[in-house]
Amino acid sequence: MRALLRTLQAALALFGATAAHADPLAESLGEGVVRWWADAASRDAAPVSVMLAEPRAGRPLERGGAIVPRFLLQGGGRIVRLDVPRGTTLHGTGEVGGPLVRNGRQVTCWNTDAYAYGATSASLYQSHPWVLGVRPDGTAFGVLADTPERLTIDLTRGIEFRAQGAPFPVIVIDEATPLEVLATLADLTGHMPLPPRWALGFQQCRYSYAPAAEVERIAREFRARALPCDVLWMDIDYMDRRKPFTFDPRGFANPAALADTLRSRGFRSVWILDPGIKQEPGDLVYEQGNAGGHWVKMADGTPYTGRVWPGTCVFPDFTRRATREWWGALTARFAERAGADGIWNDMNEPAVFDVEGKTMPITAKHEADAELGGTGFHARYHNLYGQQMARATFEGLRAARPEKRPFVLSRANALGGQRYAAAWTGDNRANDEHLHMTLAMALNLGLSGQPFSGPDIGGYAGPCTGDDYLRWLGLGALLPFARAHTETGNIRKEPWSFGPQVEALARRALETRYRLLPYLYTCFEEASRTGAPIARPAFFADLARTELRNVEHEFLIGADVAARLAWAEPMPDSPSLVADRGRWPRVTVVPGGESELLPTLHVRAGAIVPLGPVLQYSDEKPLDEVELLVAPDAEGHAEGVLYEDAGDGYGYQRGEYRRWTFTAVTGADKQVRVSVQSVGTWAPPAGRTWRVTLAGAPKGATGEVTP
Repeated sequence: MRALLRTLQAALALFGATAAHADPLAESLGEGVVRWWADAASRDAAPVSVMLAEPRAGRPLERGGAIVPRFLLQGGGRIVRLDVPRGTTLHGTGEVGGPLVRNGRQVTCWNTDAYAYGATSASLYQSHPWVLGVRPDGTAFGVLADTPERLTIDLTRGIEFRAQGAPFPVIVIDEATPLEVLATLADLTGHMPLPPRWALGFQQCRYSYAPAAEVERIAREFRARALPCDVLWMDIDYMDRRKPFTFDPRGFANPAALADTLRSRGFRSVWILDPGIKQEPGDLVYEQGNAGGHWVKMADGTPYTGRVWPGTCVFPDFTRRATREWWGALTARFAERAGADGIWNDMNEPAVFDVEGKTMPITAKHEADAELGGTGFHARYHNLYGQQMARATFEGLRAARPEKRPFVLSRANALGGQRYAAAWTGDNRANDEHLHMTLAMALNLGLSGQPFSGPDIGGYAGPCTGDDYLRWLGLGALLPFARAHTETGNIRKEPWSFGPQVEALARRALETRYRLLPYLYTCFEEASRTGAPIARPAFFADLARTELRNVEHEFLIGADVAARLAWAEPMPDSPSLVADRGRWPRVTVVPGGESELLPTLHVRAGAIVPLGPVLQYSDEKPLDEVELLVAPDAEGHAEGVLYEDAGDGYGYQRGEYRRWTFTAVTGADKQVRVSVQSVGTWAPPAGRTWRVTLAGAPKGATGEVTP
């Protein structure tokens, strides 16, 4: 008995008693948006919000809608619980392994260097304390825990957030559809900027292509084999002893000349920069950082040091505006020297070798700007470190190149970081588990406010077969960010590496992406304006069909194109969106032999999808002929949109764009007539022609474009 009593006393001392707040405080942030606090004292004691794109003052509410959180204190920690209606599916939770439906799962928001992670890994590289709920009737809600600190999302019984640290609110968005919830989330946390059009092309990477002659060889192979590609990437072996902002004096003696050679062949280049700066007296960047007080510090005021690729390193404090401006200027000068078109921020969790937790201690100190919460410990700023590095990189490139749109890819990020960088799903493995969960990861990122994401196509860690490579490529070529990448010492994973038969099907997959580029760019513009995901779950097309909520072998690209992965279908009679060929006729945009290793494409009946020609790179030639893929509905009607602009720069913000709208009507003579209208001042190529192709139309139907 005494032993039992001591056990109970120890448990109470460890966890503490649970105390509930009786009357949570509700504030309106707009129609359908309620911010909940535990009480007025918690609101007054909470740090500033870093999740929201700009400060939001709430208006008092007496009632806050149907979803009311319960705030509790337990053992010094803070808990928020929300009940959800029976039958509600939960999604989002950011960059996570595992299935599309998150019910029954737990996620830890703590950015982690998670090499070769698994489906049940608790934390990965990015943190999105966000849950999207879709009720059985298709109405939706979202819940945001407005804190950057370490937090657990527990979806085993409703929704529960658990965190240590300062008080934080939860923001509840309640709307008629998931798309409306995501639009409001983008309004609150920021919109993805419209990327340069070349960033939508296929991209090839390896750790590492070195020396420069090897990069040029890869470029020649792509063009000689007529394999479309827009971007080649430079990993850390371009550096001098792996020190950021340097170049290997032998292997990359003239990086700008390399970039010019690549550009002459239609390639852009993206170069990696890590945050760890070698602690090396006399090194220019290190000495500048010392002089400017730019390093994260320990409690005694000395710079924190940790071992990364160059050796013992110090780390910039990106929570300081002065440090971000310094880093941005360094990045801009580096990009000029390298001829870089984009920058890749890696290792920015921040990752540290040979220490517990693979990162700097939570007691390290940041001298943060007041807008981020002021001076504080790494416990608060850890999840913001990669986001603020990406911010510094993005803003530095934009300031130095005001005529160009920055392209930044960041491994670590947090909700709101879509304003600065695209995402990839980190150091995945080339195995079936990762291949099968890749789509769900990209979809859940899109459902968490990050539309621009994709995997390392082919798998980063480990070898794969030619068939597996085609499965990776077929899927990856249809996701928003399409980059192949693998680690040092691994087998070759270029499209020609597995023999001529695989290469021929790889060409089909890549040509399919390039045929879809006009439609994809239109989807990206919509995402930048509305927050709508580019890759969407199949159930978005029919919210009433709850059996589609778990579908992971089919997905939507925008609203009008669906893809089916035959190799991922659990069973032949699995729920399917595209099985009804009357509503989703199958289309082939690149002729060639059939293969179940590649996705099939389907167009929504009632849609018009704009297609372009097969290109070797995105701006190989002007879009002087547009093919309109028309799928009339049961009444013979169809509609579609094409968005165009210069593909780079900011003229589109001044009206220098063209938004075409297409309307198709089928006459009694089975003639499908497509009318074209447009708004905007951007001039299309002279002599452009329009061509109609019909999908799912009645037998004998023909199509034409009318003025």
